[in-house]
Amino acid sequence: MKLEDEVKTFIVQALACFDPPSAVVKAVKEEFDLAVSPQQVESYDPNKRAGRNLSDEYRQIFTATRETFLRDTAAIGVSHRAVRLRTLQRLAERAEKMGNVALVASLLEQVARECGDAFTNKRQTEVSGKDGQPLLAGGIAVTFVDGPGRPS
Repeated sequence: MKLEDEVKTFIVQALACFDPPSAVVKAVKEEFDLAVSPQQVESYDPNKRAGRNLSDEYRQIFTATRETFLRDTAAIGVSHRAVRLRTLQRLAERAEKMGNVALVASLLEQVARECGDAFTNKRQTEVSGKDGQPLLAGGIAVTFVDGPGRPS
């Protein structure tokens, strides 16, 4: 089935935002009342083998949408630790009122992991000096913190 340009653009933009083909199939059905297959959707992803013949026009749309999406994730509330912690607090309070001890414990574990940088790309590397003593720089103990893409 030949798709209209509006539908093709919709599919390309959804894929550029990391939506899986199955979700795009549902979205196309809801938005345009069209039935498309996951294989048909994959043919609009230039990063997949099925999308190797995608036109330059749709490749450019994909690239521009992907760049915008990645740049604008800061506008998504749950991408911020404070928002996630507040949400977890509300959920824990609600679960506690309901007497759901297992859920409260699970939520508290999640909070502890959030606070302990379990969901970041940072890791702390301890470096020690002679005989396990702290490494000193100008008389101050040194700890190295790695970020994404930086060697420890």
